[in-house]
Amino acid sequence: MKTILTIFFMAVASVALGQNTVTGVVTDSDTGEGLPYVNIYFPQLEKGTTTNETGAFTLKNLPSGTYALVYSYVGFETKSINVSIPITEPIALSLASSAIEMEAVIVSTPFHKLQSDNVMMVQRQTMAELKSSGAVTLGEGISNIPGVEGVSTGLGITKPVIRGLTSNRVLVYTQGVRLENQQFGDEHGLGLSDAGVASVEVIKGPASLLYGSDALGGVLYINPEKFARENTSQGEVNGNYFSNTQGYSTGAAYKASGEAFKVLFRGSVSEHADYNTADYRVTNTRFKEQDFKAGLGYQGTHFKTELRYNVNRSKIGIPHEIGEQSTNYEPLLPFQELTNHIFSSRSTLFFKQSKLEFNLGYIYNDRKEFEDDHHHHDHAHDHEHEGEEHEGEEHHDHDHADHDEHGEHDEHDAMHGSGNEDMLHPALHMKLKTANYDIKYHLPGKGNFETVVGVQGMHQINTNYGEEVLVPDAITTDFGVLAMSHIHFDKADLQVGVRYDKRWIDINNSLNKTFNSFNGALGAKTNITKQITARLNLATGFRAPNLAELTSDGVHHGTNRYEIGNVNLNTEQNFQTDLALEYKNKHAAFYVNGFYNHINNYIYLSPNGSFINNNPVFNYLQDNAALYGGEIGLHVHPHPIHWLHYQASFETVTGKLNSGAYLPLIPANSLSNTIRAEWDMQDVGSTFAFVKLQSVFNQKNVSAFESSTSGYNLLSAGIGGTFKVFNKDLSLTITGTNLTDKTYINHLSRLKPDGIFNMGRNFSFGLTYTL
Repeated sequence: MKTILTIFFMAVASVALGQNTVTGVVTDSDTGEGLPYVNIYFPQLEKGTTTNETGAFTLKNLPSGTYALVYSYVGFETKSINVSIPITEPIALSLASSAIEMEAVIVSTPFHKLQSDNVMMVQRQTMAELKSSGAVTLGEGISNIPGVEGVSTGLGITKPVIRGLTSNRVLVYTQGVRLENQQFGDEHGLGLSDAGVASVEVIKGPASLLYGSDALGGVLYINPEKFARENTSQGEVNGNYFSNTQGYSTGAAYKASGEAFKVLFRGSVSEHADYNTADYRVTNTRFKEQDFKAGLGYQGTHFKTELRYNVNRSKIGIPHEIGEQSTNYEPLLPFQELTNHIFSSRSTLFFKQSKLEFNLGYIYNDRKEFEDDHHHHDHAHDHEHEGEEHEGEEHHDHDHADHDEHGEHDEHDAMHGSGNEDMLHPALHMKLKTANYDIKYHLPGKGNFETVVGVQGMHQINTNYGEEVLVPDAITTDFGVLAMSHIHFDKADLQVGVRYDKRWIDINNSLNKTFNSFNGALGAKTNITKQITARLNLATGFRAPNLAELTSDGVHHGTNRYEIGNVNLNTEQNFQTDLALEYKNKHAAFYVNGFYNHINNYIYLSPNGSFINNNPVFNYLQDNAALYGGEIGLHVHPHPIHWLHYQASFETVTGKLNSGAYLPLIPANSLSNTIRAEWDMQDVGSTFAFVKLQSVFNQKNVSAFESSTSGYNLLSAGIGGTFKVFNKDLSLTITGTNLTDKTYINHLSRLKPDGIFNMGRNFSFGLTYTL
């Protein structure tokens, strides 16, 4: 690490100083008139401005080199051009009107292009869009993205599922660094708040080439909010109320930027009672969360850096049966208490025609789980290493009579808050400390070639402090090296890359495992016609077995089975073919994506026919598997009804082992239809209204250990807008979800075995005021 920092600062000192300025004007291609308030942005430099009343703009203090310049305006298409700096002449730009929404720069891929210029298909949605649909949590909001679902345990815990793959097969990035928070468990949520999140990007399919192990199924890339623009400052207060849980979230933020330095701060608090269905409240689905984010940035002519810190503390009840009906916020036993610290540093050093990126991260995940039979132990617990997969929420008795006997006592403990918490001792207490690095060098561009080479790695320590051991103490070390090129032709773009990774796992200082893998990717994009674009991507990915799969040896009480790990498990390796076709004109957009994902050595659980203490024994086995399906989407903005939008999407996925058995936790097929109206009123501001019908179909293609689920329809609607109050923006939203109060069970709900319904009707009210 010291050597890396020494090289880094020597390189900073060696860069010659200089200042470059870019000027230009943006006009309407139909009228030739200058367009005011057009967004001008260099995504690689993270510098931008807006045009003045005549369409002119100026950007100063830019490094030499060739960079993409993105310019966009509401009601017009988004365009991107390459600008070679220094440049002495003003740039003449033009935009044509378009009713389809503005494109955005994709951050999760290394070349930072618009999606229309990207070879790889990436789904992107802003956090504002997800929250306006009525999502209560970040996890629930992400589940509204086509091709993405969530394995849920109540409302407070949601794990992303991308095209049928989840947990360690999906990698999550936040603040530009890899998030590690014991994600192998079904009941382990993201540990992130939606406060301060700008957008979410989803790479569907193997992304091991870019991110290494655990990106076999895809990547969820969570973009934090940007700093304020140069020489500006901004404050914000917000609040939300949710009728179903009688819950609320509230927060405040401040950010300011000078010519070189910039800062931001954001804090939020949320509390929710048990969610309600048409028939009952689901006991102990309540949760509480506090979140704080801070950032410090510096931007010079040849060097930019930002430091960010996020601490998220949550207390989440773990439901298992319907008991006492309550609207208390304090979780009952059993519950989780989680603290997640994320430190990140992202820096870029600009040379004359190249750049060097340093992304460093440190994640400290402190997980405690409290159970019913551990809440009055006064003695100190020995540091045990039993190697038993035994989760905090797994001491669940599904007999209602037993719950009646103890439920009153649990409610009493919860209502007394921190006084009794001092007497609690966690049954499970794990600390996961992860340091990771991602260093990429963008080589000087040669003609139509863009090339990046890099190294990535991780050092992770897992330590147990509780009475039970879910996974053993272990040290995991990753190292990977990669190279990727983007080649531009007149009528097509080609992207090709290779990567090598190695993982070392030291378990309890007694068992050492090593895994390695070569991976590659090849993608092509071509414009078949002016309006039709085709993308074909071929990629491999891999995943090393996790600690639970390697070392389990105990009862999994939540499923009433004895699970035995297998230290001889091999690396999962997959190959995916992904084909996408898109049609787009001024008033309509249509896409269809199809994929086939073959996985060698897929790891799964299977009974061996024996019993231990009346529990059937399950072993971790491997077999080849395949997943296939896709998504279809349509967006129509009829002419001349400029305020009306119709959007529809359909998604499907099927997963099977080579034996013919279906894979578990495969989401049901679903169809979404949305009618949205948008107005921009001169005296009021921008407003919107929408009606959405989501139709989820029967899921009968299930594994031998799960039940099928029936289809259902959910109706949602909402209205909102941004208005000027004391010359400041006030945003208001009112959204209703499941308006018919439908009782239904999502196929990916972990409460499904007990027949517990998902959330009923909910009205959410949101307010944000910019200071």
